Amino acid sequence: VFAEPTFALLLNRPGLCVGLFTQPDRASGVERGSTRQTGKGMKVIASEHHLPVFQPENINTPEGLAMLGGLSPDLVVVAAYGQILKPDVIAAVPHGFINVHASLLPKYRGAAPINWAIYHGETRTGVSIFRIQSGVDTGEVYAQEAIDIGPDETAGDVEARLAPIGASLAMRVLDQIAAGTAQGVRQDNRLATKAPKLNKDDGLIDWTRTAPQVCCQIRAMHPWPSAYTFWHRGGQTPLRLIVHKARVSQGSASPGTILPTPNTLTVGTGEGVIEVLELQPAGKARMTAADFLRGRRPQSGDRLGPEKI
Repeated sequence: VFAEPTFALLLNRPGLCVGLFTQPDRASGVERGSTRQTGKGMKVIASEHHLPVFQPENINTPEGLAMLGGLSPDLVVVAAYGQILKPDVIAAVPHGFINVHASLLPKYRGAAPINWAIYHGETRTGVSIFRIQSGVDTGEVYAQEAIDIGPDETAGDVEARLAPIGASLAMRVLDQIAAGTAQGVRQDNRLATKAPKLNKDDGLIDWTRTAPQVCCQIRAMHPWPSAYTFWHRGGQTPLRLIVHKARVSQGSASPGTILPTPNTLTVGTGEGVIEVLELQPAGKARMTAADFLRGRRPQSGDRLGPEKI
């Protein structure tokens, strides 16, 4: 999703694109049972424009390098590609590679910058266009544009807003490179923070964090890998719950404790409580907490937490 607006603008300029490198075909989000955001698909867009498509498992192999060399590109634009480029690949292109990255570098270098920015409670983020060098997201920055993160925005919401901004910014930098006016600014490595690739375990809610931090985690993990927890009830198998939406509420309770509040699912954290607004029990559709609680009145001792506690 993030890369598609940039690709679309590149294709709007006749003769600018000579080919597309994208990841090998994977099972679709529906087939995987995933909640990842999916767009039209880079491969589909390229095929509609009769553009050659290359899908090496690893572009850094001799085979991947040969594919790239066969195109003889002057410059390569990268967006959400998902592979770290080795020096041999970078050196194979006369004017190098520029990357469209969804953070205000040097903050949040890595594969999941939007998610980790929200997770850590950031209220601003943005897009950086930088020259790829050895190292993860360490090259000189040509341009940046910042936006505010709304208090209720999820990672998916922010990605959708940043994608067209990144596309326009990338085209502006390309024009500057073509005109010989582009000026890169070195990053201050002392200010760098990391944004590593997400995995499913990152979605497991840590109820010992504060109420605002738990809400940030829920927003950060939406739409993938999704924030989740388990409802522990006496004598029953723990019920897995995906938490889609929550807000900070009033009260106090120990982490994971479900408060006996009527028609609401209020849960204690390390500091304060949250009210779960929308959730999804295992094998069921997304629903409001009020609908979920019909017939499931919490009992004394019920709590949320990891599967094994």
